[in-house]
Amino acid sequence: MQSSPHKKAAPTLWLKSPEGVFTGNAQQAGNGLLVQNSQIIELVKSGESPTLPFDAIENCTGKVIMPGMINTHHHFYQTLTRCVPGALNKPLFPWLTFLYKVWKNLDEEMLYSATKLAGLELMMSGCTTIGDHHYVFPTRLHHAIDVQVQAIAELNCRAVLTRGSMSLGQSKGGLPPDSVIQSEDSILADSQRVIDAYHQSTGSHANPMLQIALAPCSPFSVSKELMLQTARLAEKNDVLLHTHLAETEDENAFCQRIYGARPLDYLEQCGWLNDRTWLAHGIHFTPEEIGRLGNAKVGIAHCPTSNMLLASGICPTLDLVNAGCRVGLGVDGSASNDCSNMAQEVRQSLLQQRLRYGASDITAEYALGLATTGSASLLNRHDIGEIAVDKQADLAVFDLNALRFSGAGDPVAALVTCGAHTVDKLMIAGKWVIEDAKHYAIDDNALAIEHQKLAKKLQSSAI
Repeated sequence: MQSSPHKKAAPTLWLKSPEGVFTGNAQQAGNGLLVQNSQIIELVKSGESPTLPFDAIENCTGKVIMPGMINTHHHFYQTLTRCVPGALNKPLFPWLTFLYKVWKNLDEEMLYSATKLAGLELMMSGCTTIGDHHYVFPTRLHHAIDVQVQAIAELNCRAVLTRGSMSLGQSKGGLPPDSVIQSEDSILADSQRVIDAYHQSTGSHANPMLQIALAPCSPFSVSKELMLQTARLAEKNDVLLHTHLAETEDENAFCQRIYGARPLDYLEQCGWLNDRTWLAHGIHFTPEEIGRLGNAKVGIAHCPTSNMLLASGICPTLDLVNAGCRVGLGVDGSASNDCSNMAQEVRQSLLQQRLRYGASDITAEYALGLATTGSASLLNRHDIGEIAVDKQADLAVFDLNALRFSGAGDPVAALVTCGAHTVDKLMIAGKWVIEDAKHYAIDDNALAIEHQKLAKKLQSSAI
């Protein structure tokens, strides 16, 4: 071990990994990296020791170090309604229609537990930044974002919470029941409140831990006026915009019937076609629309498992990237994915996208890149999603000493194709939050017992 002749601000740790490091852009043969405070200060060359002094070594032999993944689309509350019999084997609209009858009974205790459980699932699968889109506000759940903020504080991770909304209920021709929507004045007022209370901008915080975005649920659950007002509010507060778009052909038909326009045309009419916006799914675009999206630098959250389970289609990720779009990865809600595992989502993306584009263009590095640098780009974050000097030390460490990896020649490809699903260690802002596959502060067994009890209560309330 080396020691510095000068006094340092904080201990420096060498994460030593002869297997190399996946930086987020490409596999890099190396011998690990140095971390000081919350930042990466050196990438160590293959077969060499650091050039900078260090205080301790974390032996990562037999393990792969990669950037912490960033989930860009989820609905945490849906972990309470996985594999509900009445929702199985249905496409999107009938699936939603059934589950709204269950979700209308959601309360704060349920959301708190669901947020902790979904967040922990994501972290255990290699996520250092978790994103959620909460848009149902039944009578007993007026302050959903506040509840989620409390739960995330216990997880000690980065998060982007999108203040979702629905104002167009069935009585006005929308899809959701009136029992889970809010008035537009209430939505806009609470959106401003949660931004003021919780949003950490990149201007006032060097490396934000919690950010707020605004997220009307979809074109078939809010009015055009709310879309317009939300875009203005986001611009005023310099926060991002998020919504579902072009997920199914049913959605295209709905928009044309109600608004006389395809979803993307409608989005442009509402002032959303810009680099402040990222969209969930983005499956059913024409080539001309893909070009417009790219020119506007709109982001797309690719959600392969949900899209396959609901038989919605395949996102044209490579076409979108080549057009100039920012493309990242999301697990989507656990009632349509039934899993919050980001590592598994990477594998699903690799396999699904190869069906569309072939084996040579869709590599393990491409799929992992969607979950790291790609997802960071959706959030307009330049400090995370990549292993490089001066970037945040948000790191996922996967152990390859398991039966599923035995015989693998390429460690990075093995993570994806052999099916990595649980991290050995997870570091956020230079601090270990998971070691030996255990969160330092969360009892996962106790959490699962509590969550299961609340899930049964919620599901039985709809019978």
